[in-house]
Amino acid sequence: MRRVNVRVRFAPSPTGFLHIGSVRTALFNWLYARHTGGTFVLRIEDTDVARNTPESLRTILDGLKWLGLDWDEGPDRSGNFGPYFQSQRADVYKRRVNELIDKGMAYDREGAIRFKMTRQPIAVPDLIAGGVLRPLNETEMLDPDFVIVRSDGNPVFHLVNVVDDIEMKITHVIRGEDHLSNTPKHIALFRAFGIEPPKYAHIPMILNPDGTKMSKSDPDPAKARLASLQTYVNDGYVPEAMRNYLCLLGWSPKDNREVIPIADVVKLFDLPQILRTNARFDAAKLTWMNGEYIRAMQLDRFIELARPFSLKSLEGVASAEPYIRSVLGLVKEKLKLLNELPDWTSYFFTEEYPFDPEAVKKSCSSPQTSERLTKLAGKFAAVASWDAASLEASLKALAAELGVKTGELIHPCRVAVSGKSAGPSLYHLLEVLGRERVLARLRRGAQKFRP
Repeated sequence: MRRVNVRVRFAPSPTGFLHIGSVRTALFNWLYARHTGGTFVLRIEDTDVARNTPESLRTILDGLKWLGLDWDEGPDRSGNFGPYFQSQRADVYKRRVNELIDKGMAYDREGAIRFKMTRQPIAVPDLIAGGVLRPLNETEMLDPDFVIVRSDGNPVFHLVNVVDDIEMKITHVIRGEDHLSNTPKHIALFRAFGIEPPKYAHIPMILNPDGTKMSKSDPDPAKARLASLQTYVNDGYVPEAMRNYLCLLGWSPKDNREVIPIADVVKLFDLPQILRTNARFDAAKLTWMNGEYIRAMQLDRFIELARPFSLKSLEGVASAEPYIRSVLGLVKEKLKLLNELPDWTSYFFTEEYPFDPEAVKKSCSSPQTSERLTKLAGKFAAVASWDAASLEASLKALAAELGVKTGELIHPCRVAVSGKSAGPSLYHLLEVLGRERVLARLRRGAQKFRP
């Protein structure tokens, strides 16, 4: 069913890197907005002046753009409910606080403004968790009132969160389950303003593989690293794979598919389908999925994503573009991560490539290696058309003449021209390198591997 009036928001605080759990929250809000034909609002909760930084804000904006989560209202976008930075909304909060004071729902104590909280338990009708009734604890029973404006005049999270949701006409609040304990306070504030609360949907947490909480302040650097979106950007994961994988952390299409086009996810996604159990982050599965996306990716898109990881010395050299395109097209099928590109492509761009000692020992230690490489260079020199099919036929013909298996020519040839024992299809590799470079490398190899 199309819900044309749905308005959801993602409201991060620019106080550090973009947490992977926050990214998943943004994604689920974006998916719900796109599924319902609604509006996705990006609101920056930057009232913590001491901790906010421009770098953190840029990290948030760049991270969302990298994932393709475009917002309809917010920074860099027009909208009728701005400004979308809480630091610029002080007059709105002051007006709303005065409204509560006039109603007798808030009062001053030692310079701070406190909200008169109900003494009765508040039920939270959550779209995922179901009906949640959170009774007051002993401390709250004695004094359930809470501060909404500090003595320094700064409003607190509970107030600004609710006021902005009211002013921006948010209909659904989709956020992490760790916020569920705050929701009764927020519902009480909505009611104090005479506003029906939005529908709440608290999504399960993302955990480390060992079941511990995924936290950017984890004392284990390896675990803390897993919590940052930037880790995956730097390691060479592609946005399409990261987005797909995060969709499956707490949601399932119910048909056992794992690699799912985002357009299909948008069609299928709905809040009641979100699972109640916490999700464990599986980096190995993400890496597998990344490889699947790279292999299926259009070459132009792959080249766009690959540039930051390789070929920097050739950027802007127009004459090199066809060659770069050929190289990347050749290795695309082999990659799982974009940061593997230098290892897969370095020998295409320099004659000073290293030789893997194990590869040399395994494939080039025969007394006949030097002679075979010399003969192979001569055979290739006579090839009329320098293409993979012709090169394959030429190598096989030489193997037949010498009475050896083709592998006894293929393996030393690969080591001679690349320094490695593995790589893309040898014949296509030779085609891309070109006649002159291949012949020179084979002759150098013949000298290098002379008994």
